[in-house]
Amino acid sequence: MTIGNRIGISAIMVLMAIAHSVYAQQWPQRPIRWISPFAPGGGADMTSRAIAAKLSTSLGHQVLVDNRGGAGGMIGVDMGAKSAPDGYTIVLGTIGPMAINPWLYQKMTYDALNDLVPVSKAANALNVLVVHPSLPAKSVKDMIAIAKSRPGQLNYGSSGSGATDHLSGELFNVMAGVKMVHVPYKGGAPAMLDLVSGNVQLVFSTVSTAIGAIESKRIRALGMTGNQRFELMPDIPTIAEAGLKGFEVNNWYGVFLPVATPKEIVNKLSAEVVKAVSAPDLKRRLLEVGIVAIGSTPEEHLAYVKSEHAKWGKVIKDAKISIE
Repeated sequence: MTIGNRIGISAIMVLMAIAHSVYAQQWPQRPIRWISPFAPGGGADMTSRAIAAKLSTSLGHQVLVDNRGGAGGMIGVDMGAKSAPDGYTIVLGTIGPMAINPWLYQKMTYDALNDLVPVSKAANALNVLVVHPSLPAKSVKDMIAIAKSRPGQLNYGSSGSGATDHLSGELFNVMAGVKMVHVPYKGGAPAMLDLVSGNVQLVFSTVSTAIGAIESKRIRALGMTGNQRFELMPDIPTIAEAGLKGFEVNNWYGVFLPVATPKEIVNKLSAEVVKAVSAPDLKRRLLEVGIVAIGSTPEEHLAYVKSEHAKWGKVIKDAKISIE
């Protein structure tokens, strides 16, 4: 290659880099699509709409939520992963399609760690261990003792195989050295109805699904699954502090962009998401349905997603769980 050719290629690369930077600095210039990979009305949808409304104001262009539910969130996440990396498609990734499902399904249409760029953690949807009043457990330690004395006799309901409440029960089995039987339902509400009826003994339910039955004393709350107490029910300890040290399940929601999205756009969106989830009115609105708004840098979010991916891989392997 001649010196002239080398200079020409270098000049082109410099011009491309300048154009790339200018494009990123001017982003956004038109409406943005926010893919929520679940049906309307749930925690992921409420979180998506709350943040999208804030971003629409701060970015000066509408951020429109597009619900693309199905396959435990994998359809929407796959759609986001295959979108153009131009900053005009955002996807809400959750613990299921990003950290759990890659270990449950042999054939994935996307690579959770390599096809999407973490932007910011958005929120934790709090879950709580609740039991039927007929079970004489008043604490997590009581629950463990009863489960050990009745191996294979206690049933716990979940919103479906591979869901967070299912994996919470499997992690509890492994860490407590007990054997409870999983009973999957087609959603959290049917599982809660059967718990209230006494057809299953316990559920690792979302707070939003369980709070009414807890307040009416039709079920008893023993512990929060995550690393923090619920601000509106401060008397309920975490499972870790109540007797099973190290237990932690955060049903998290995170913001992602397609891989190869310009770094300037990733950083700008991250800063805007952090600002949105820090707003007192948004935090209050989500907290009322058991969701804690959280923001992070792209680097912090990446590290968290990787740690969750590794954690649930081990749990699924140890529990010998398989969907396919």
